[in-house]
Amino acid sequence: MKGRGREALAFPDMRNKMAASTEAVMTLPIFVAAALAEIAGCFSFWAWWRLGKSVLWLIPGMFSLALFAWLLSLADTDAAGRAYAAYGGIYICASLGWLWAAEGIRPDRFDVLGALVCLVGAGIILMVPRGA
Repeated sequence: MKGRGREALAFPDMRNKMAASTEAVMTLPIFVAAALAEIAGCFSFWAWWRLGKSVLWLIPGMFSLALFAWLLSLADTDAAGRAYAAYGGIYICASLGWLWAAEGIRPDRFDVLGALVCLVGAGIILMVPRGA
C-alpha cells in the first residue's frame, strides 16, 4: 500500500463512498431540471387534450420533452436504468410541487409521506457505492 496514505489502509472503500456522494450531489440539479422540463411538456399535452387549449401548446411541450430527455442523459451514472430509477423520486416530488403551485391543490400528508419514501429509495439507488 505504498504511496496511498493512511486513509487508504484504514478505510479502503472511503473513496468509493465519497465519489458516490459527490456524483449524487452533482446529479441532483440535473434531475430537478429534467423533472421540471418533463412536467411542463406533459402538462402542455394535458392542457391541449383535457383543458381545450390550442394545439399550439404542443410546440413548447415537445421542446420541453426533448429537453427533459437530453438533461436526463447528462446524469453521471453507469446505467441508464439506474438513472431513470433514481430520477423517479425527484420527479414525484416535483410533481407534487406542480400540483400545489400550478394547480392550486395542496399535497396532503400521504402525498408528502409517499414522496419521502420515494426520495429515500432514490437516494439509496444513487448514493450506494457499487463494487468494482
